[in-house]
Amino acid sequence: MPNAPTDPSEKPAPITRIAIVGLGYVGLPLAIQFCKAGLQVVGLDVDAKKIDTLRAGRSYIGHIPGRLIEELRDQGRFFPTTEFSALTDCQGILLCVPTPLNQHREPDLSYVLSTGTSIAPQLQPVAVVCLESTTYPGTTEGELRAVLEQHSGKTAGIDFHLAYSPEREDPSNPDSQVERIPKLVGGLTPACRERAMELYRHAIQTLVPVESCQVAEAAKLLENIFRSVNIALVNELKVIYDKMGIDIWQVIEAAKTKPFGFMPFYPGPGLGGHCIPIDPFYLTWKAREFDQHTRFIELAGEINTRMPDYVVGKVIHALNDQRKAVKGSRILILGLAYKPNVDDDRESPSYALMEKLEALGAEVSYHDPHIPEIKPTREHPQLAGRRSCEFSQDFDIMLIATNHAAFAKYDFSQLRCPVVDTRNCLSKKPPLYYQA
Repeated sequence: MPNAPTDPSEKPAPITRIAIVGLGYVGLPLAIQFCKAGLQVVGLDVDAKKIDTLRAGRSYIGHIPGRLIEELRDQGRFFPTTEFSALTDCQGILLCVPTPLNQHREPDLSYVLSTGTSIAPQLQPVAVVCLESTTYPGTTEGELRAVLEQHSGKTAGIDFHLAYSPEREDPSNPDSQVERIPKLVGGLTPACRERAMELYRHAIQTLVPVESCQVAEAAKLLENIFRSVNIALVNELKVIYDKMGIDIWQVIEAAKTKPFGFMPFYPGPGLGGHCIPIDPFYLTWKAREFDQHTRFIELAGEINTRMPDYVVGKVIHALNDQRKAVKGSRILILGLAYKPNVDDDRESPSYALMEKLEALGAEVSYHDPHIPEIKPTREHPQLAGRRSCEFSQDFDIMLIATNHAAFAKYDFSQLRCPVVDTRNCLSKKPPLYYQA
């Protein structure tokens, strides 16, 4: 039987213990921030290896020190677990689970919905459930609400609160600190929003209430679509200006001297990370339900996904200049992470470059000081287990795919083989230098 509706006039208990489901690059930093704010945090992940690592006081994310995990654990603030039964006494549950695309580039909500199904029986009265994963407008109030109500026997907005607050995480950016990033909060009802804000006030300095969950969901997509479209623009300009013999990097430096009406974006070998290559297609898919076609967004996606082919063409050109074929050439890719100075390789264009070059018969290795070994991934399972090799001159060509600080500091001027640079990051360039 469903629980009796909670009296709306009854003041909810103070929030002292919360749960964060999904301890990846979003969930773990958020858990740490709430622990620092004095709350008890149950950190739940279905990956037992992650939980074993955290229980041992170690970290699997490069910019999070293990000693901090150990300290919070020993203070009785952080409780890593794989058991959903640990959520029964939590006043708030934050969902930070993946929202990838399936093989047809359609939204895959399986992680969100399976998590909702698992947490539903654990919901205590007036607990707040808040989704942080990026998704299309309507997910929180539609699909997630449905599974929570179905499997709990409770009613959202009466027996428990439901909200959406999108993550805003920028690893390796010193200005991107969890507590200082303004946080959007939308609720199923005004009371839901207020309860969610009460939770986030413990850990976040600036909260931005919005009208609904759908507004918050749409705002998150706008943020990432904005970046995708502008990156596509400079990637297209890079190809055009290259044909004209114009250096796109000099063009951007000149343009950004304008103090108004311009924001610099930079080209690269393709898009990486968990947001930009994926999130725009959530809106593309949802728009079809309303007979709308997102031509601008899809065009940006096409341009960005073509960039690895452009880079491979530059590698072929550089090898031809040395009277060498791609087939049988030894190629070293510098950088596996999708952005500089992190160990995050999700959706990295380096994987596409590696696969395309190997399909042409090249022998491809990689060097990345932040990623010593390729972990199993859904998209590239065949590459799992490969290890970062030593940087040496024993290659026919080098391809810089990530602008790690270590590469910018290295003296390439004595290098004998060609270098193809997709990031314009070298301070001391080799004699055989190619921009891509």
